[in-house]
Order: sequence, then structure tokens, then C-alpha cells
Amino acid sequence: MRKLKNCELGRKTKEEFKNTEKIPVTVVLDNIRSMNNIGSVFRTSDAFLVEKIFLCGITAKPPHNDIRKTALGATETVEWKYYEKTEDAITELKNKNYKILSIEQVENSILLQNFNIEKNTKYALIFGNEVKGVQQKIVNMSDYCIEIPQEGTKHSLNISVSAGIVLWDFYKRIKNN
Repeated sequence: MRKLKNCELGRKTKEEFKNTEKIPVTVVLDNIRSMNNIGSVFRTSDAFLVEKIFLCGITAKPPHNDIRKTALGATETVEWKYYEKTEDAITELKNKNYKILSIEQVENSILLQNFNIEKNTKYALIFGNEVKGVQQKIVNMSDYCIEIPQEGTKHSLNISVSAGIVLWDFYKRIKNN
């Protein structure tokens, strides 16, 4: 085996990316503190062709050097919008017929692998604050809560890791439908 060179990776240009069909998923970041996490979510969203990211509350917005260093240019490719209040973003998404999914540990959550992704359905995936998670009022506005199964002692994943797991799962299942 030989490692591929960057020129062999088949990377899209910004223009090609903008014109590529996206998966029907919008990411909502609910009060994310770490700009490194924000940048990582942009980069993962670029990799899995997410249609857009909504940045809410204290979540920082590009351009910012601390976002840029982990996003590696994804803030230039992935569409994004800022909302002062997460509930305003959720209301807008509900009005556009998105299924609202909080990624959170709650009563009666659905394990990620058991959630049925429906064809011709748009999804908003909400990821919460590093300490407090998704706000309860946002959980209350959600159609479902999805939980990533964890069997160790921590039962806590970094938000950028959670986003990577959930977005990869949605991407592969949507693409294989």
C-alpha cells in the first residue's frame, strides 16, 4: 500500500462543492463554547455533504482563527447562518418541514442505529453545549431525541466526535437508500 498524495484525493473545488447535491441534513449547534469544536463540525459537515449549519447562541461565527484552524477552509464551503436564539432556528426549520432531532441522552431516546431515516425527509440534527448538552426547551421542541450508544464508564462524547458519528451514520444510510 502507498499513501495517496493530496492531488490524488479527488477533492472538489469550492465551486464544485457548492454545486454538489447535499444530503437533506442541517446541523444546529446549540451554544457550543469551543471554537475548535465548531471548526471540526464544519469540516465534518463538508466531508459528508451537509446542506448547512445553524450557529446559535454563544456559538462563535466565522471568520475566526480558532475556527479556521480546525475547519481547514470548510467555513468557505458549507453554508451557515447565525441565530441569537436556538428556538428561532428550530421554528424556522419546523416551518420548512424538517424533522427536529436532538442528539441527547433523555427518557425514551432512540438509539442511533434504531432510528429510521425516511426517504424524502429533511432532518435537523441538534448538538448541544459541551457541559450542559442540548437545552431542555430545545429538547421539548424536538420530534425525537437520538442517543449514541455508549458502553464504557463515561457516557459522554465530545460534541465534535458525536457530530462525526451521527453525520457519518446519516450520510451512509441516506446515500444507500
